[in-house]
Amino acid sequence: MEGLGGDSLSAASPVSQWGNDAWRVYQFYLDKTTPHMVYRWIGTLVIAAIYCLRVYSVQGFYIVSYGLGIYLLNLLIGFLSPLVDPEVEATDDGPLLPTKDSDEFKPFIRRLPEFKFWYSITKAFCIAFVMTFFSMFDVPVFWPILLCYWIVLFTLTMRRQIAHMIKYKYIPFNIGKQKYTGKKSSASSSSSRGD
Repeated sequence: MEGLGGDSLSAASPVSQWGNDAWRVYQFYLDKTTPHMVYRWIGTLVIAAIYCLRVYSVQGFYIVSYGLGIYLLNLLIGFLSPLVDPEVEATDDGPLLPTKDSDEFKPFIRRLPEFKFWYSITKAFCIAFVMTFFSMFDVPVFWPILLCYWIVLFTLTMRRQIAHMIKYKYIPFNIGKQKYTGKKSSASSSSSRGD
């Protein structure tokens, strides 16, 4: 019985081994890009520009672009939202995010981390680019209506998201490291002691 199981495994082994090796190499290079945030985003902008040029040159695939825009909007909402929504996760201890300056500092943890946000956007543009080579995805639509509808949807969604940020007093961006200054009364009292 061992021989039968071993033969079937060895027959499938080269294909699965090659797939495993390819995935490992892909993951290795993906992991190497993690600390290079600016270069990753520049690469994504280049991919997005290539996609836009492709759509402009063929004058079609507006429904694919609309679907891509809706997906990107969904990713943006996840990127701007906290991991634990204070509106949904009400606890007996009170709100999870600090509401006053005297409250304990709690770092902002995103529902969708920056790396996954970047990776999803890049994958989405690549998939949309490949879709532009298949005519079955070129559904004839009047694109100005889709664009107006997407702008309205974006505006309403962002208005709601910004209202949520204001209500629960959080900023989803790092403005920089906060600098603390010493007590001014200590400095004035030490100068008076020297006299």
